[in-house]
Amino acid sequence: MEDKRRTARSLVAKLSSVSERTRTDALSELRQISKLDPESRRFIADAGAVPYLSDTLYSSSQTIQENAAATLLNLSITSRDSLMSTRGLLDALSHALSNPASHAAVQSCAAALHSLLIADESYRPVIGSKRDILYSLLSIVGDKHAPTRSIKDALKALFGIALYPLNRASLVGLGAVPALVSLIVRDARTGIVEDATAVLAQVAGCEETEEAMRKTGGVGVLGELLEEGSSASRRARENAVAALLNMARCGGERGRREVKEMGVKVMEGIAEVGENGSGKGKAKALELLKLLVDGNGNEVSDFTFKFHKISYDFINHSV
Repeated sequence: MEDKRRTARSLVAKLSSVSERTRTDALSELRQISKLDPESRRFIADAGAVPYLSDTLYSSSQTIQENAAATLLNLSITSRDSLMSTRGLLDALSHALSNPASHAAVQSCAAALHSLLIADESYRPVIGSKRDILYSLLSIVGDKHAPTRSIKDALKALFGIALYPLNRASLVGLGAVPALVSLIVRDARTGIVEDATAVLAQVAGCEETEEAMRKTGGVGVLGELLEEGSSASRRARENAVAALLNMARCGGERGRREVKEMGVKVMEGIAEVGENGSGKGKAKALELLKLLVDGNGNEVSDFTFKFHKISYDFINHSV
């Protein structure tokens, strides 16, 4: 234990060396230790590494920026307070996201943000207030040439940001809806569609989303995921249901009407989620079905019996 503490202190001290070679070698070793030895992460953070790593994200050197970003990602798993209490860290992450020396640096920075956002709810409004971070993440999502992993890491960070309700309007204002809808339409990769629809479902939980969804045809895109014969995965279909439900809850009358019109067209798809989805997926599908059945009179009367049967089965199989 003491050996690990001494090693961490020695390596962190070298980060302030006047020799670039010494700093680079120490950084590389810190990356490996923080990756392979979880116990050492606390010692590295306690030795004062985070401010040095934060400053190093501004480097134009691919190797140096990658190593600093990867080390911060590793530390974010167990030493989150050390990261969030470091002045200028979020600005440094934002810089690396928008001025990356490599795709690997982008991925590590986005993944570090996701780690922070998922671990502690109190970090979400702080990170969400950094509009340059939101903009950089959305730019990655909208980049047709971005690697798959970069897009997925950016989407996961955006999902964490969108979990805080007051961040959703900011995301909409920065163009989240067209970026996400466009990504869902153009990208057939299952994982990308699943993550994009998960973020869209969260963003749909604010009234500002309604107009953006209308302009982009977002409700129609969600409906296509629920159509019979769609190749969308179960998770993507559940996310589509959640997005439609959130729009109906949070949007205005026009938005609710659009959701109901689309919902009637894909009711069988929603019912399928209600029958075969996860616990959360079933609950959301049943709530959306209730809204459709109650709101459309005799138009869906033939479906009412099936709806009640699904409701009965769900309630009686819930723990």
